[in-house]
Amino acid sequence: MRRDRVRSLLGDVASGRTTIDDALAHLDREPVDALDFAQIDHHRALRQGFPEVVFGEGKSVGQTVAICERLATHGDGFLVTRASEAQRDALAARFPTLEWNGLARTALLRGERTAAAAVAEDVKDTGTVLVVTAGTGDLPVAEEAAVTLDALGHRAERLTDVGVAGIHRLLSRHDALAKASVVIVVAGMDGALPSVVGGLVRVPVIAVPTSVGYGASFEGLAALLTMLNSCAAGVTVCNIDNGFGAAMAAARILGR
Repeated sequence: MRRDRVRSLLGDVASGRTTIDDALAHLDREPVDALDFAQIDHHRALRQGFPEVVFGEGKSVGQTVAICERLATHGDGFLVTRASEAQRDALAARFPTLEWNGLARTALLRGERTAAAAVAEDVKDTGTVLVVTAGTGDLPVAEEAAVTLDALGHRAERLTDVGVAGIHRLLSRHDALAKASVVIVVAGMDGALPSVVGGLVRVPVIAVPTSVGYGASFEGLAALLTMLNSCAAGVTVCNIDNGFGAAMAAARILGR
């Protein structure tokens, strides 16, 4: 249950459109939905602003569908990350309006909006997150971040293939960097791009190392260590290939 739904419900009580008992019955739903294989937290959206996100890897198709069905019953939709094509097919058969991003491997069902939420979203401008990639091979992680931001209700723009091997490509897009409220920088190989971006902007920079690279990159560990040792002050670093985590961090920054 999202906060806007609770606010709308309380407004109905205040205006007399809903009785106190009916409102209590609505709020009295179990905050945790216990399945044999999962404990679904239905109050996650009330506390944090967005429902529990489903991590697809390691879950069977049946488990994924069952969890998503329970989430969807509350009208808040769902987001599945690292979804397989089999999971996508099963979810699409169950939810015809499902949005699939094959590059990001995400499955998104948009939640129902209350009238109050629609008005709030029309006037809200939390700023733009610029998702920057060093190379084309980093796009899957960057797209995971962009889809997550969209699901959270934040505007995401993309700046692709501007790594340090051709630094002029980044420098020529200074206007895009200057307009961003938060910058997410996704890079593999040597992981140097976040330090460069961190030295060009005054807004928060969230760095995401990817597992893209040859043997000595150690599946992203080299990029991770480079980013952790950035000489650009204030660069925050997420886990390897964790575009979702970067988006959630950016959303919390914008939410402040």
